[in-house]
Amino acid sequence: MPEVARRTFPCPVTCRPTCHNAGMLFTTADLCDQHGDAVRVAEPIFRDFGFRKAFFGPVTTVVTPGDFTPVAAALDETGLGRVLVVEGAGARDGALLGDRLAFLAYEHNWSGVIVHGSVRDSGELQSIDIGIKALGTSPRRGTTSGTSQRDIPVAFAGVLFRPGDWVYGDQDGLLVADTKLF
Repeated sequence: MPEVARRTFPCPVTCRPTCHNAGMLFTTADLCDQHGDAVRVAEPIFRDFGFRKAFFGPVTTVVTPGDFTPVAAALDETGLGRVLVVEGAGARDGALLGDRLAFLAYEHNWSGVIVHGSVRDSGELQSIDIGIKALGTSPRRGTTSGTSQRDIPVAFAGVLFRPGDWVYGDQDGLLVADTKLF
């Protein structure tokens, strides 16, 4: 059996100093207690994949029916601490994010990626210092053809994600707020 080449990524001990989330400590439970009905709580359908378990930032969205190229195009932009919310229609048959795109997100200073669909390279994703939440994994990559939309409101997991909203994620779940909470 041929040996598989493994890619290596920086294994951060602490958040990078230029990171949007550097030094920010919060829990979604505390934010729920403090802000009550001002936050929308997503259904607990996501798994954590990135190194960073707590992340937050303003929402930007991509809607794609299985095509990972719009995700790549978005993550190739400067993230400025934003969180990319990917509406992949809950598809499990092809990944919309893998290690290369996650590292691109890290390099471009994205705070996190939330995928309503699948990711791949889950072992490598654990070493990349961004937050990643997704429904699950698929070893198959997504397609490279299809239609997509950018920066429109999307709804899944029982909540509405609008461009410019603020999303907060940790190991307890996801919250969405109309404005920055801290």
